[in-house]
Amino acid sequence: MLDVLDELLAQSVVEREDAPAGARYRLLDTVSEYGAQWLAAAGDTPRLRRRHRDWFLGLATWCELDWFSPRQAEVAARVDSELPNLRRAMECSMEIPDEVHLAQYLAGTLWFYWAGCGRLSEGRHWLDHVLEEPTPHDSARLKVLWVLGYVAVLQGDTVGAISALQECREGAERSGDATALAYAVHRTGCLAIVTDDMPRAEELLRDALGRYREVGELNSNVLMAQVELAMAVAFLGDLDAAALICDEVREICEDHGERWALAYALYVLAYAALRRGRPARARQMLGECLTIGRTFNDLLGTVLSLELLALVTAVEGDAGEAAVLQGAAEGIWPSVGVPLFGSAFYGRPRAECEERARRELGNAAYEEGLRAGRRLDPATAVERALAGGGPAATVEGPGAGGAPTAGGPGGTRRPAASRMTGRGGPERW
Repeated sequence: MLDVLDELLAQSVVEREDAPAGARYRLLDTVSEYGAQWLAAAGDTPRLRRRHRDWFLGLATWCELDWFSPRQAEVAARVDSELPNLRRAMECSMEIPDEVHLAQYLAGTLWFYWAGCGRLSEGRHWLDHVLEEPTPHDSARLKVLWVLGYVAVLQGDTVGAISALQECREGAERSGDATALAYAVHRTGCLAIVTDDMPRAEELLRDALGRYREVGELNSNVLMAQVELAMAVAFLGDLDAAALICDEVREICEDHGERWALAYALYVLAYAALRRGRPARARQMLGECLTIGRTFNDLLGTVLSLELLALVTAVEGDAGEAAVLQGAAEGIWPSVGVPLFGSAFYGRPRAECEERARRELGNAAYEEGLRAGRRLDPATAVERALAGGGPAATVEGPGAGGAPTAGGPGGTRRPAASRMTGRGGPERW
């Protein structure tokens, strides 16, 4: 086989392309078009398209399973390189009424790519598209619905999220699909977070985690449910409880080689560290978040980290750089969705940062910093953030985190001491 491939390369029938996922080989366009004409003349095109589609269904299934492993970066690169083929596989299934459920299966299976690799807009397109045709296959449709709800939540589309998740929940209850029901409850909990109903979010996420345990589910989604619970608890002011949850997530991530969910756990821990007056520790964790996010091109994780890092930078005394980081975040949000989900809780650090920066710089200099940040592409913004430190990066202590009044969005209440001997207390973060 390799000898034949070498001959085809030598004759310029096939060309080699080097990609992050490894070497790829493709027919020259003219040769490909000629072959397609022969297939059509022989009436063999539909059969070959189905074989192509089936192979990529298998690839997507493998990638979803392998996402929860040390091979996450490899999976992301592989899906990225095969995206044109995966698109064609979905299109192929949509062309045949009896096979629409396979397009739904494929779009739902790629949830990790849509949500975790900077493809929210494209994912939303395919998820909406594959739901246009009704199918009798409940499991595939239900998965698409909760994935659609998830993507809509991340985009800040409350109406779209409610519609998809309610339909998923009703369908799951009707069909007795306990797994789909767990996911619907989970993502409804996420919706409660971004709509600032933290008590409801905590209730739903704890319910979802119980359901996941009942069905034996453990993957990146389950870890994210824990992270989201920690975020809700942190927003409610119990930073110790949030840190304990994130500690457990970190241990599971270490055991399985998971990095994507780990970045979000570190984000919550950075938030807690900043609120406890430890900006240097928060900066360290946010640097890890940005490094991991860069691996997957996770725009959401990146922009959230930049927003919080801007406040860290302002607290450390560099208001000018804080404004630049805020501007960089502003430039990324249109590729994600509604800035900070339209949430008062997620938006509080940005408001605090802006208040500090305007006070230090004045309005004109602050606006110039924003403009400078908006001119940065995401990669450059991340490089700049990772290289930064501010002139007073070692400032620590009570008040350094700029904690707002307790009870408001982002406020804190003094939690009870942790009962976990040797691991409790704010020293973890």
